[in-house]
Amino acid sequence: MSTAVTKTLQATFVPPTAHKQSKLNDLLNTYRDGLQEAFDAGASTMSAVSDIVTPYDLPYQAKAALCNYVPKLRKTYNAKELDDGHPIRLTNQAAKFDHSDERDYEFTWWVPRPGRGTNFWIPLRINPEQEDLWHDLVSENAKAGEIRLQKHRKNWVLHVTVEYPVEEPATNGDATHIGLDIGETALITGCALKDGSPTDPFVCSGSRAKHLRKEMHTTLKRLQERDASEWRIEDRFSHYQNALTDIVEKASRQAVEYAKQFENPVLVMEDLTHIRERLDYGKYMNRRLHSWAFARLQGRIEDKATEAGIPVKYVNPAYTSQTCHSCHRIGRRDSQAEFRCPNDDCHISTFQADINASANIARRVDPWGESVPLDKAERDDSPRDGSGCDTATTPTETAPPSRGHKRRDASLERHRETSVPAQMTLTAYEESKPSASSHETDGLVQPTRSPESGDDD
Repeated sequence: MSTAVTKTLQATFVPPTAHKQSKLNDLLNTYRDGLQEAFDAGASTMSAVSDIVTPYDLPYQAKAALCNYVPKLRKTYNAKELDDGHPIRLTNQAAKFDHSDERDYEFTWWVPRPGRGTNFWIPLRINPEQEDLWHDLVSENAKAGEIRLQKHRKNWVLHVTVEYPVEEPATNGDATHIGLDIGETALITGCALKDGSPTDPFVCSGSRAKHLRKEMHTTLKRLQERDASEWRIEDRFSHYQNALTDIVEKASRQAVEYAKQFENPVLVMEDLTHIRERLDYGKYMNRRLHSWAFARLQGRIEDKATEAGIPVKYVNPAYTSQTCHSCHRIGRRDSQAEFRCPNDDCHISTFQADINASANIARRVDPWGESVPLDKAERDDSPRDGSGCDTATTPTETAPPSRGHKRRDASLERHRETSVPAQMTLTAYEESKPSASSHETDGLVQPTRSPESGDDD
C-alpha cells in the first residue's frame, strides 16, 4: 500500500540574458502590484480578487494563484500588511519542464508570460540530491503543486512543490519504538526501548545551531542600528538561514540513520502543534525559544523516515521531561543534564535528562501505557492538542500558583488576543520585537521545557 509524500524542489536560474532578465523583472513587479492592490482593497473572495487582477498583464497561472492566495491573507493568516519581498506564485499549470542530457544544464523551465508566443525557456541549476524527483516531475511520475519564483538580489530561485507516492511504512513483528526529543542544547536525543529499557541512546549536539542563532541576532541588530544597506542585511540573513538549514538536514539524516540500526523501527516524537503560541517568558527567553523551528526539524525527520520506510508517530508531550521512565513518578532536574527520581523504591536515582525524556516519548506510543504520570492520575488522560498540555505553560500541582505564574497567565491571555501568524521573512525579523508571536514556523524553537524546572533543551 502506498502513501503520498509532499516535498519542495529548489532550483536556481542560470544567469539569464539581459532581455530575459528584463522580462522577469516586469513579471515580478506587475505581480506585486496586483497583489498589493487586491490586498489593499480587502478582497476576501476569489471572484473579488479576480475582478481586480484581471486587467493586469500577468499570465493566467499567476492570476489564478492570486485568486487562491489573497483571500487567505485575511482569513487564514490575519495579515495586517504585506511583505515587500513576496515571491511570484503560480498554479501547477505552469509546471512545464524539460530534460536533455545534451545540455550543459540538463533541466529547463518554460517561463509563463502573458499573451501568445511570449514564453521562454530558462536553464536550471538543481539540487543534485533532488535529481531523481526532477526526473519524476518531467516524466509526470510526480505531481506538481504550487510554484514560487523568488528574486534574491541578482539570483532567481524556483521552488516547486511536488507530491509523489511511496510505499506506506509497515512493521513486521514487534516494533522497536525510538523516542526523539527535540531540544536546544541537545538538538536531537534519541533512545530506543527494548523490553522497556533504554538502549543505545543517540545525541546530536545543538551547540553549533545555538551559537549561529545568537550570532545572527547580534549581527542583524547591529547592522540595523548602523542603518546598513538592505542588500547587506539580506545577505547576512540568508547566510545564517542557509547554515541553519544545513544543520537541520544533517541532524535529521543522522536521526533516521540511527533508527535504521534497529529491527522494525518506529520513530516517536512529541506533538507540539501550536506550542509557540503558548509561550511568553519575556524578551530574552522568547527570542531563544521562538528562533528554533522545531516543526521544521520534525518535518524533515518525518520526510526522511517516510522515504526510508520507517513509520513516524506523535504523542502527547505532557510531563515527558519530568517523569521517571522506570517508575513513572514525577521527578526533578537539579541541573540541565541530570534527572533525579525521588522514588526510593525505584532503581533509578539519577539519569541523563534528555535520554530519560526520549525514553518516555518512546514508551508513550504504547496505547496501553499511561500518558499521565502516576502522581497526576487524577488529571484528564484523554488525547489533546500538544500545545494545550505543554509543561512549559501548565503549572504543576505540587504548589499553589505563584505570583510569577499569575503574571505569565495574564501575559498569555494578552498574547492570545494579539498574536498573529507571520511568515519568517527578513522583514518580519527587522520589524518585530522578539515576542511569543514574532517568528513563524520556519524559525527554530525550543519545545517543551519549563524555565522553573531548568529544562533548557
